[in-house]
Amino acid sequence: MLNVVLYAPEIPQNTGNIMRTCAATDTKLHLIKPLGFSLDEKVVKRCGANYINECDYKVYENFEDFQSQNPGEYYFLTRYGHKPHTSFDYSDNTKNIYLIFGRESTGIPNEILKPHLDTCLRIPMTDKVRALNLSNCVAVMVYEVLRQQNYNNLLREEPFKGPDYIENS
Repeated sequence: MLNVVLYAPEIPQNTGNIMRTCAATDTKLHLIKPLGFSLDEKVVKRCGANYINECDYKVYENFEDFQSQNPGEYYFLTRYGHKPHTSFDYSDNTKNIYLIFGRESTGIPNEILKPHLDTCLRIPMTDKVRALNLSNCVAVMVYEVLRQQNYNNLLREEPFKGPDYIENS
């Protein structure tokens, strides 16, 4: 199972976009407190999370609480990672894979990263920016894992207007 973990997310619009990505890819979302916003449905929907009811998510008090309930393979996205995100093998879809992302302002704390240096990764980019937007990073990572898993059971054709929509319009 594929999982996205947000450690102390601060920007509700990012979390809203990530909820949409998780709903679109059947990926479970884990939110680790403190959150920089309320998960009140009205507040979250206003921030772009129109898919909150379609997103499977759970909230945890801290990283230790999350770890104690979620065994599996942990991958940490950090600008300090030394390996490209594509250098890992995520192809076994029988494993619980957790893609862990830090808060927008400060990332994942060093005390969490240090025991996991071998699975710290980085999306390659120029020196013109410090980091990509969090929701963009989540999308890049989720789709890399899904690509390696041949997109599991995701639809390959448009489900609402039908596969021949363009041809018949």
